[in-house]
This record gives sequence, structure tokens and C-alpha cells, in this order.
Amino acid sequence: MSGTNPYIEKQDFKLPESDYQITFLPMQKKVEVLSENISTESDGLPGSILNAALDAGIDMDHSCGGVCACSTCHIIVRQGLESCNEATDDEEDMLDLAPGLEPQSRLGCQCVPNGTQAVIVEIPEWNRNLVSEEH
Repeated sequence: MSGTNPYIEKQDFKLPESDYQITFLPMQKKVEVLSENISTESDGLPGSILNAALDAGIDMDHSCGGVCACSTCHIIVRQGLESCNEATDDEEDMLDLAPGLEPQSRLGCQCVPNGTQAVIVEIPEWNRNLVSEEH
């Protein structure tokens, strides 16, 4: 599990109570997230999109270890953003450093869907070469 960042506010989130699916674009990889198997071993908040990606073998870049201290795990939530926790001011500050920022941009390490709907996320073009494609 990643460390913690003592310089940021504590993130308010709820773990999903039901199973849901995350689709990662552009590779069209679908990941089934099982609510009873949320990992706390991967980097990012438990239940975060980064956490789910790493557990599914998708090697998303996250230079700070998933503690909201960089913007390398920047994602764009194309569907299901309303099922995710609110971004904190600290996350917004880090997002300001990310290229290609959009209104639906989030940090994968901080974005935790609640499981009420499927989520589709896009890994921005500038970061795609760092994503492990399915062989």
C-alpha cells in the first residue's frame, strides 16, 4: 500500500457497496470491481480508480505513489462522474499541473466511485504510452 501525504486534507469517500464496472479508454479494457474485494494493497485510496487499474494489471503512471502529490495519474471521467467522491482542494491544486485538463478531470488515486453505476475513464493521450496494453 502506498504511504500517506500528511500535507493534504483527509479525503471523504465511501467504498462501493455493490459491484460495478470501469472501462479504461483508449484500450477498451473493462474491469469488474467487486465490492467485497476492494484492495488496500495497491497505491491510491482504497477503491480508487488507480487502485482498481493496478489490481487489474493496468500500469497507470503515478509517480508519487498515489498520495495526491503529483498529477501523473490524471484521468478524464467520461461517464459516471456523479458516482465519484468530490475532489478536494488539494486534488484540484494538483490537477492544475496536469496537461490537457478538462472539466471531468480527476486524479486516479483520489477518485473513488461508489458503485452505483458503471464508470468510463480515459487515460489522456500524453500518458497513454505509460499504460500497459493487453497483449
